[in-house]
Amino acid sequence: MTMNDFRLDGKIALVTGASYGIGFAIASGFAAAGATIVFNDINQELVDKGLAAYKEAGIEAHGYVCDVTNEEQVNNLVATVEKEVGVIDILVNNAGIIKRIPMCDMTAEDFRKVIDVDLNAPFIVAKAVIPSMIKKGHGKIINICSMMSELGRETVSAYAAAKGGLKMLTRNICSEYGEYNIQCNGIGPGYIETPQTAPLRERQADGSRHPFDQFIVAKTPAARWGKPEELQGPAVFLASDASNFVNGHVLYVDGGILAYIGKQP
Repeated sequence: MTMNDFRLDGKIALVTGASYGIGFAIASGFAAAGATIVFNDINQELVDKGLAAYKEAGIEAHGYVCDVTNEEQVNNLVATVEKEVGVIDILVNNAGIIKRIPMCDMTAEDFRKVIDVDLNAPFIVAKAVIPSMIKKGHGKIINICSMMSELGRETVSAYAAAKGGLKMLTRNICSEYGEYNIQCNGIGPGYIETPQTAPLRERQADGSRHPFDQFIVAKTPAARWGKPEELQGPAVFLASDASNFVNGHVLYVDGGILAYIGKQP
């Protein structure tokens, strides 16, 4: 093995929902390793925002509007990418939502919406890219799982159910398509510093940490939140030839939370 095994030169990577946040960070890491970046988002405004961010970072990305829960739109997206850019070598199922609502207060409609985006969509997109990966003789699929693929927590019943299902979808794609030189793995991020989590990390009026910030730091052996760029190395590894015999695995990038029971009161 050489360091070239970690390169992604000549590879085309589709990262769903990668206009910003974790998806943007992973796609940027892929670009630094030599990949051509394709991403989608739910509307043109977000796609334009993403294209501007990639341009500012010096990355030439290809952005498309697509609802990943809509199978017809996904099939059209994949066909368009194959025509305009090339066959997709790497898929990252990153697009996702969360609704923090106590289970007994949550409507079935809200529950279904989370399952649709966080579990059904990865199935739809993976299903769309696998046939061309089989024809090409290789492929990498990375599903963005979660610590909630392993743990439960108040107010996230739908999210935990979806991410637990995504862990098992990851293993099943491995089981069905590993013989075609397709590796399907997951990444389970811990608590990451993103714009979405910024309000939870703001200092209080008295200078103290936000209560949730205190909780996360106390539960994390690393004693801090993760940075989006700290997901780049694991993602590049799972997208590269260096991981060709790694399949059906979920790599948790969580600062050690899942290994830690917490301090005794």
